[in-house]
Amino acid sequence: MKPISASPDLLPGTLDLLVLKILTLGPRHGYAIARRLRQISDAVLEVRQGSLYPALHRLERQGWIRAKWQVSETGREARNYSLSAAGRRQLAKEAAAWERMSDAVKLVLAAAE
Repeated sequence: MKPISASPDLLPGTLDLLVLKILTLGPRHGYAIARRLRQISDAVLEVRQGSLYPALHRLERQGWIRAKWQVSETGREARNYSLSAAGRRQLAKEAAAWERMSDAVKLVLAAAE
């Protein structure tokens, strides 16, 4: 299956939802977030740095994630991102909205047959 780039193929806001969900698994640096998303999606979803890092900065400004400089597994300093309490609440809201949207799209596709 052809990979789907995080931009522009994903719906607006979807990348935020996916990043928040990945961070429920624990703190990660940007590359690890992208790698885990690709792994979980069976290489269907690929996030480019040009999409990921602006999203991470936006989520940090909104208070949904926190960033802290730490030494990575390679021995280099990297910003590790973690989910805040506000981010957990936002994830719940966005996941519920995604479910409603997904269900509505499924209804339209089923009715169009």
